[in-house]
Formats: sequence, structure tokens, C-alpha cells
Amino acid sequence: MPNVVRRPRSAIRRPVTVAVIAVLLLVVAFLVAAAVVPFAPATASTATYRPPTASAADVRFPDYGATAVEADGFPESLTTSGDRKARSIASISKVVTALVVLEEKPLQPGDQGPDVRFTPQMEALYGQYAAQNGEVAPLPTNLRLSEYRAFQVMLMKSANNYAGSLALWAFGSMDGYRKAAATWLDDHGLDDTTIVEPTGLDPRNQSTATDLVDLGKLALADPLVKEVVGTASATVPGVGDIENSNKLLGMDGVEGIKTGTLDEAGACLLFAATYQRGGRTVTVIGAMLGGVDHDSLDGDVRKLLHSVADDFHTITLTNAGQTFGTYQAPWQEEVDATASRAASLLVWGRTDVTAKTTLEPLTFGSAGGARRVGAVRGLAPRPGDGPARARPVHRGPGGLVAVVEPVPRCRARPGARRLTGPALPVIGAALSPAGRPAASRSAWP
Repeated sequence: MPNVVRRPRSAIRRPVTVAVIAVLLLVVAFLVAAAVVPFAPATASTATYRPPTASAADVRFPDYGATAVEADGFPESLTTSGDRKARSIASISKVVTALVVLEEKPLQPGDQGPDVRFTPQMEALYGQYAAQNGEVAPLPTNLRLSEYRAFQVMLMKSANNYAGSLALWAFGSMDGYRKAAATWLDDHGLDDTTIVEPTGLDPRNQSTATDLVDLGKLALADPLVKEVVGTASATVPGVGDIENSNKLLGMDGVEGIKTGTLDEAGACLLFAATYQRGGRTVTVIGAMLGGVDHDSLDGDVRKLLHSVADDFHTITLTNAGQTFGTYQAPWQEEVDATASRAASLLVWGRTDVTAKTTLEPLTFGSAGGARRVGAVRGLAPRPGDGPARARPVHRGPGGLVAVVEPVPRCRARPGARRLTGPALPVIGAALSPAGRPAASRSAWP
């Protein structure tokens, strides 16, 4: 009878015990990782934005000369009509004179500035310009006016003798003014504008309609010039009552800027008007050159302004609660990323608007609740933002709604044969080297 060697009972059970302990250690390690370390980022997907269609702008231009118009801050609105060559600009030249003199003799808003003492050379300008049929204003002997008052007479009444006098006062000679004006034009990128003297009586003072739109922006950016060109009337000591030569002032939102009249130029107007559109103030700046007379030109300017103002419209980027993307978390249904507020964009004409939704990587930790997860950015000349976030809601009567739930906290109940916990992954889910669940999803109960 063969000898049977019986191993001790403990020797038989040891491998089983070691195997069970190893499994339990793996389970415990997983539970600790699940309780401490957040799960991997949820998978995100974005929705496609479909902008509303907009009709092309219907701008009403005159059939003569040259015209350009633009809504400040809306570069896509720059629209032109007629020729694009440089034309005589007549007394619009005085806007350049004002800005060049102010660079040499700065004047703070609300200040009258230093006195301008009118010399015999300046007094002689009255007869010189009157002989050319130019607009002039009284200039008594030994008159002294503040710089601000002199600007009023030059820009409102369009008095050529005051424009010439300010040029002499600031630069000492007409040649000195001419050089300063050329430098100023070059510094401000007005490459199609030429100024040879301060009044505009010389037809060689020329510019294009588009250059004048830029000049208008510079004029309105200067508080003193903007104030003076927007003043309808004033009383100036030694000169008397003066009225603004711009008869459109105060009509249809017009707030300036400068008229011009010359045989070689026709009737001209550099204009600006302000409107309320989409909850914001919009300023439209334009230049119309080569009109037959100011009455007909003023009517054409009003038609043009109305057509430009009517071409503004608001594009809705987001509505509050609108879904722009979703997150897919392994332990729950899809979570919507929704706009936290409404957002819109004011545009002009047929502006192509697109929107880009950006969702940030989202790793769900232990805490639930609303959080900012991205943004909707409108792609247009001036981008607008609409923040997006995942909204927390809950399971309740009426069915399932989107929710960002806490990451499940898993635990083993003493004596239990299976692990319990909400949305618990099956035992053996692969762990990444960093201790987080691997990107590939396992089966979930």
C-alpha cells in the first residue's frame, strides 16, 4: 500500500488565504482612490450655433460728388458712394486747423485758455478774406479774446479771419502753420488729405470722403472741438451774437461737425449724429462732398442718416438656459451646459455672425452644484460673451433632468458580500498610473 503523505491543513489553506488578501487589498486600494481622487474628466460635446439671417444694408446715397459714412465702433459699416479721389473740402479745413492749434496750445475742457491778442497782421486778414468772398467776423482793433472764444468764432461762424489769426498766434506764420499741419496729418494717418492754409479758401485744401470720416472721429474725440461744433449759438464779446453754420444741428440726432462751401468744392458737410440702438449709444460719422447747395445737401444727409440708423439690429447669442453643449459622466445621464444669462450683439447691416462654444475639461469631484464650465463667444467685429455653466438639478417628480451629481463615495459594509454605493463601477475597473480611473469606461451597474 503506497504511502500517502498528508500535508498540514494550514499548508493547504495558505495559498487561498494569500489570494483572498491580495484581492481585498486591491479592492481597498480602489475604494480609497475612489473616495479621495476625482474621476477622470467627463466627455464634452458642443452644439452648433446657427445665427439668424440678416438682410443687406439699404443705404441711401446721393447721386453726386463723393460720400462716406460709418458708425463709430462698427468698421464693417463704412460705406462709400461716388468717386474716391481727393476733392476740395472748403471750410472743413478749419477742423484740421482747430486740432493742429490745440496740439500746440492745449486747452482743457471747461477752461477758456489764454488770451489771443489780435495783432495788426491778424486784423488785416479781415479785408484779405472778405475780398475773396470768404466768411469773416468783426475783429476790432486791439481785441483780446480767450482761445475758447476764438475757436467758437472760427468753427461756429466759420470766420476765415479767425482761422488765419489762430494759425498766426500758434505758429507765428502761415508757413509755420502749413508745416505743422502736414506733420499732424502724417501722424494721424490722413494720407489723402492736403492742407496748404488754415481757412479752406484755397481749393488745394483737399481730402477724400473716407479720410474725412477719420477726421470726424478725431474731432469728436477732442472734448473742446466736440463741444464747440455742437453749440447752436453763442455771444462773443467784441464780435456779437453768432450762430452755427450747420443748420442740421439738433435735427435727427445731428451734433456737428462742419460745413464747407466753395465754387470748386460745392456744398460740403462733415457730420455726426448720435442714436440709441440696442441699449447703447451709436455715433454715425460721415462726409458728403460736391452738393449743389446746402438745402439739397442737408436733405440728402438726413436721408442717409436715417438709412444707416435703420440698418442696426440685435443678434441674440444666447438665451438664459439655452443648451450649448453636454457632458457625459460615467455615473449619470448627460449633463447640459447652459447659458447662465442672455447675451446679444449689436451689429450693422448684413454682418456675418458666428459663435464658438468652448467647454472646459470637467473632472467631477465630491461636491455637486453649478459651476462655470465655458463660454459662448460671438465672432463679429466686436465679440460678445455669454458664459455657460452646468446647472445642478435633481431627480424628482416629472422625470429626469440634467444634474451634476457628486462623485460617488463607495464603501464596503462590514460582513457584506458585495460592495455598495451609488453608481459604483464593477470591481476590477482599471486604474491609471496616476491613480485615476482610466479614460476608457468600464461596465457600470
